[in-house]
Amino acid sequence: MFPALEGPVPTTLRGNITMKWRTTLLTGTLSALLLAGCGGGGDNGGENGGGADADGGGSGEEFTIGVTYTTPESGATHIGMERFKELAEENSDGQVTVELYPNGQLYASERGAIEAVQAGNIEMTVTASAPVAGFNKNFAVLDLPFLFPDHETAYEALDGEFGQSLLDELPESGLRGLAYGETGMRQMTNSSHPIESPEDLEGLKIRTMENDVHINTFNTYGADASPFAFGELYSALQQNVYDAMENPINLIHQMNFFEVQDYLTISNHAYTATVAFMNDDFYTSMPEELQEVVSDAAKEAQDHQREVAQQQDEEGLEVVQDHMEINELTPEQKQAFIDAAEPVYESLAQEIGEDLVNEARSFNETE
Repeated sequence: MFPALEGPVPTTLRGNITMKWRTTLLTGTLSALLLAGCGGGGDNGGENGGGADADGGGSGEEFTIGVTYTTPESGATHIGMERFKELAEENSDGQVTVELYPNGQLYASERGAIEAVQAGNIEMTVTASAPVAGFNKNFAVLDLPFLFPDHETAYEALDGEFGQSLLDELPESGLRGLAYGETGMRQMTNSSHPIESPEDLEGLKIRTMENDVHINTFNTYGADASPFAFGELYSALQQNVYDAMENPINLIHQMNFFEVQDYLTISNHAYTATVAFMNDDFYTSMPEELQEVVSDAAKEAQDHQREVAQQQDEEGLEVVQDHMEINELTPEQKQAFIDAAEPVYESLAQEIGEDLVNEARSFNETE
């Protein structure tokens, strides 16, 4: 198998980026203590200390934000993060520096990236919402099969109170959710035959993201589903470790999966959001005005990223159709998949509660 790069980041790649904000905070704290001592004690110290704080407070602190993600430089996530870097650095007047680490160069798996952010080994990551469920189980609701029929329905859910309520739970896990982007609608690929019904998946070993809902869905369809590091997936498909996988078209194109898979089924079986989030301690260490700058930059960047992802889906389809046999599920075929997946909904409702599952489903209800 192909192990993901987990644990501490090699110093030759990461350097001392992680420690910059801690060093800044420690230096600021020691300076404040020294200034307080020089200003005298008692009530008089408040007046003198106020003057010192005004001159040497947090407004001049500098912060470096390292951002790691597994997708390539050509991908929508990287393009979105380039916009984030531009906005955060410009609108902070240089107090914020953003350093980007795409293509899994620090962590081959998204779970590894999340764990690194959680531990403070790097400040920020952008991952699919699926592995986030391993850190907050309520995020699993976003990965229910056929939950959102189109992008607009997904945006309505994620950009409103429902999506924000999920982000608001992340600080409990040491994370700070900033904004939703997307990898988009997921499609099925395999190296054996066209997929037209759940029965066509029986016996196929399929790679999924590290998310119980994804795994349970494809096991329910009769496949043999298991997670695997995205950064090592091409080699795994090439060496027939897996027969099949599922990803948005933009990633099928950018990662050249069409070279090692023969059949593409346009199923739109799941919409995958991405989540941009930071280490919560790092986020709260910044002055409020910089927190606002960073949050606003993330939201604007992720909106741009969504547009790019949809454009790349269209461009990618033009390329992969020359290399793969493509079929699109008819409404009747899609309904067979929806019906077969009902046990997945029931199982998740038992785990996270019917109310949350029903709230998510409500966005797909037609009048």
